Amino acid sequence: MALARNRRSERTVDYWPGFVDALSTLLLAIMFLLSVFVLAQFLLSREISGKDEVLDRLNSQINELTQLLALERSSSQDYQDQIATLRASLASVEDERTRLQQALESGSGSAAAASEKVSALEEALEDEQGISQRARSQIELLNQQLSALRQQIAALEGALEVSEERDRESQTRIADLGRRLNVALAQRVQELSRYRSDFFGRLREILSDRENIRIVGDRFVFQSEVLFPSGSDELQPAGQDEMQKLAEAIQELAREIPSDINWIIRVDGHTDNVPISGGRFEDNWELSTERASSVVKYLVSQGVPPDRLAATGFGEYQPLVEGDTPEARARNRRIEFKLTER
Repeated sequence: MALARNRRSERTVDYWPGFVDALSTLLLAIMFLLSVFVLAQFLLSREISGKDEVLDRLNSQINELTQLLALERSSSQDYQDQIATLRASLASVEDERTRLQQALESGSGSAAAASEKVSALEEALEDEQGISQRARSQIELLNQQLSALRQQIAALEGALEVSEERDRESQTRIADLGRRLNVALAQRVQELSRYRSDFFGRLREILSDRENIRIVGDRFVFQSEVLFPSGSDELQPAGQDEMQKLAEAIQELAREIPSDINWIIRVDGHTDNVPISGGRFEDNWELSTERASSVVKYLVSQGVPPDRLAATGFGEYQPLVEGDTPEARARNRRIEFKLTER
């Protein structure tokens, strides 16, 4: 008998769960990294879009100020042209005045007419000088407005530089947040993977090495015939015994996993591809869902926290093996347990 026990122990050594745990941990880490990348991209795009809106508004204000400056420069040029014209007219008037004075000095006969003409020219000269003075005042006002516009443009450029600096700081903070999230979630994945490995190990010890109970990937699989009669969702006595052992293992696990790890055990119901005829179930999907719910309700009745369980039915749409042979259908009729994150 001792020799038989040793041989049986040698047969039960199975490295496959460890490989599966490592592979599932790697897949979870990759999924986490992708999630963090998507989150970082979302936050970065939202931050950049906000900065782009501010930049667009600043550019719009700069364009408006630039157009106003161009308009003011055009007006200033017009005034400069007017001043040049007035100066030319003033020079012409002064020349005429000089000529008339010379004529007055040379001929006293036309002195009165020349004097009147000189007076008229002096009045015209005064008018031209007044216009010239108003033009100078307007040019001075335009220069002041131009200086104010330049100050506003300088202030906008400063605000734009501050906005760009804040944008760079935000990108740095997002990158740092992503790194910290990676580290924290990687630790959670490692912890959950360790507890999943311990949980499967305890289940193997409790449920022994039975042909109708096995591990497939990261799931513990019970054949439906162990738990339910054909076409029924009521646990039979043998199935209740198995679920009692499972409930004890889950309660031990719940006491050991830290509260900050948000874990659940997902109970998945599966059927074969033979359609249901008669009975109270419309199809295999409903049967698989009700069987998963029956298992969850029984585990809750045995003390398992209900917030750590989830029931899901897949009908015949997630087979383990393809084919219509009795062996394939028997393998596809099953209840699966998977320890995962919520």
